[in-house]
Amino acid sequence: MVLLGASGCGKTTLLRIIAGLESPSGGEVWIGGKRVDHLPPRERGIAMVFQNYAVFPHLTVFENIAFGLRMSKIDSAIIDERVKRTAELMHIESLLDRYSGQLSGGQRQRVAVARALAMEPDVILMDEPLSNLDALLRLEMRAELKGVLENSNTTTIYVTHDQVEAMSLADRISVMHKGEIIQSAEPVEVYRNPATHFVGSFIDNPPMNFITAHRKSDSEEGKWLVMGKTFDGPTINTPEVKFAIRPEDLAIVSASDETGFAATVRVVEPLGAHTLVTCNVDGTLFRVIVDSSVRPESGEVLYLKPVADRIRWFDSATQLAIA
Repeated sequence: MVLLGASGCGKTTLLRIIAGLESPSGGEVWIGGKRVDHLPPRERGIAMVFQNYAVFPHLTVFENIAFGLRMSKIDSAIIDERVKRTAELMHIESLLDRYSGQLSGGQRQRVAVARALAMEPDVILMDEPLSNLDALLRLEMRAELKGVLENSNTTTIYVTHDQVEAMSLADRISVMHKGEIIQSAEPVEVYRNPATHFVGSFIDNPPMNFITAHRKSDSEEGKWLVMGKTFDGPTINTPEVKFAIRPEDLAIVSASDETGFAATVRVVEPLGAHTLVTCNVDGTLFRVIVDSSVRPESGEVLYLKPVADRIRWFDSATQLAIA
């Protein structure tokens, strides 16, 4: 489970409540069918991986991984076996005799994850563990971490503000906003069917495009005007709703196409495999992703046609998705 949200939304606080480092003002914490919110952290069956590694500088890699096991007074033979197994899993078996000062940032983070896995906890809590790594190393560690967690078969709650990290790692994503979980689902479901305007605007970069749609007429239920074009939409009794579409779900068409609306090109950003074009649509910024072979000029007028089954609708008043 990935807890995803902007800074200050309550992700780390919720993680600390599960860990027993914060006291909840209400509700209960259950792990494995057992209520644990009255128990101290050491008795909750959890392990934690922090953003800043928290690797002991005076201990070798072996002793760092073994630290929690020794504190739990586990037999030495079992400690040796678990340390070696988790070190192999994290590809640091050749580093067991080194101290943290001899390790790179990525290697220290591997040690921290190995230490958590060695405890064989009921739940592993991870608080933005990859955020201190450079971009290339984050990509490598993300793929490796996903495989490790799948193999360990341990429930993991992972906190991040990085949408790409969340989408790639999660079995489920819980999107948080102002202290609340506002949608919890599989990554593709959150991406394709955001429950609120906020989720649509937060997930992915660039985010969804939103334009105000007006009811065509009282006699034509479910018909909405978007930039002067008529679209089939929800049968809701309100004068306006929000029309939403992701940048990759738009096609450039000819001016004669009845469902294509005009957009004036402002900025063109080539991004390798594709090009991001930022347009002005009736005073609103509107983004479209096109093939890299397409290079419109600034000031040019494009006609954009949304993929019909990818259009989403939101209530202007409640900000909630409309089925």
